[in-house]
Amino acid sequence: MTMRELDRLKVVQAVVDRMLKPGLAAQRLQLTVRQVERLVARYKQSGARGVGHTSRGRPGNRKLDEAIACRALTLIRDRYADFGPTLACEKLRECHGLTLSKETVRHLMTAAGLWIPRTQRPPKIHQPRNRRSCLGELIQIDGSDHRWFEERAPACTLLVFIDDATSRLMTLHFTATESTFSYFEATRKYIEVYGKPVALYSDKASVFSCNSHSSTPGKGVTQYGRALYELNVDTLCANSSQAKGRVERANLTLQDRLVKELRLRKIDTWEAANAYAPHFIADFNGRFGKVPRSGFDAHRALRQDENLDLILTHRVSRCVSNSLTLQYDRVIYMLDDTPQTRALAHRYIDVYEYPDGRIEIRADGDALPYRQYDRLSVADQGAEVDNKRLEHVLALSRQVQMERDNRRASDAPSRTNQGEPVRPKMRANNTRKQRELKPVDLNAMMLRSAELQAAAVGK
Repeated sequence: MTMRELDRLKVVQAVVDRMLKPGLAAQRLQLTVRQVERLVARYKQSGARGVGHTSRGRPGNRKLDEAIACRALTLIRDRYADFGPTLACEKLRECHGLTLSKETVRHLMTAAGLWIPRTQRPPKIHQPRNRRSCLGELIQIDGSDHRWFEERAPACTLLVFIDDATSRLMTLHFTATESTFSYFEATRKYIEVYGKPVALYSDKASVFSCNSHSSTPGKGVTQYGRALYELNVDTLCANSSQAKGRVERANLTLQDRLVKELRLRKIDTWEAANAYAPHFIADFNGRFGKVPRSGFDAHRALRQDENLDLILTHRVSRCVSNSLTLQYDRVIYMLDDTPQTRALAHRYIDVYEYPDGRIEIRADGDALPYRQYDRLSVADQGAEVDNKRLEHVLALSRQVQMERDNRRASDAPSRTNQGEPVRPKMRANNTRKQRELKPVDLNAMMLRSAELQAAAVGK
């Protein structure tokens, strides 16, 4: 019996012994007098068992039938032993016609030992990994989006290159977002100072890892991975943040120390921060740098045939049409009509986009002269934007929307009837004269929007 039922038994016993009246007993138990009289009658008939709940020991009205539960467990053991409760519940309903709630399936699987709740699972153990033996053997890289200039400037991203063997900061590069071109710039700074490392260790961001096999020019290879392959530098991706914990912990230290150093020096621009970065790196490495087990430097110098200007670029392949034109990033480029370009019809050639925005078209190692024909005026409503650049894209979108609102506030006409002035509606009193408004250049508006979107995606 529960404590509540024991208290009720004492009160009912007092009523039976005529030590307490039914009215007072009803007030004490917060029941009606008639209910107290029923309890007294049941107590006289069945004893203490009559005070308890009469449904105790009986199966519930909503209890799952034993045959159905046994069938469900048999199917789960035979076919869905490694399924989770939610997926197993869906398969039981779709394939076998057993409609059960996912919590019922969870309880059945837990009782049968086929599922362990997450709260009962042992924690994962991340065993430490020994450092690499020499400098330049493994470089951990990561981007940290943070308010590095606090309230003095908008938030930006800091690209961090740290050596695994010594915990030394190798490169710090402030940029707007964690993009391919940003890593091209940071990698160029690194190679020009130290040389080529053996391998770079990163996360599985879209800059380093390609989930879909649509990147060019290699299948399943990103632009950054293609560039490092041409430099003969390996790229490794970590499965978790703990695997590259050295750079993750360095980010926490930088978000404390570097922010305060920038505040003391009143630095609030990327250019000034990048100029100060070498001084901070020297002080940081003097305080926290470790001595490697081997004095060998694994960095390699650039070969004479390795041109960073051509390697660290965004490179795609485009097919030349019969009219000696090709399209890239919603722009049509026309090649000059020469015997060399005529031979390129129906061939794929490379389009190079440099970090400074220059476009170069190359075939067989030679740059081809071209002219820009026209930018497509159709706005791309489904443009893909990386989540790490979403904030900056939204800022540009707000700017475009503000320009549109300003035009609408100045009584600009709608997109219909672009060939003639749009007349505003007359007021009810019909006393003011009708005004004629100038038509809006829709092509210019859409061109402006497309340029801003292309600039945001290209950063």
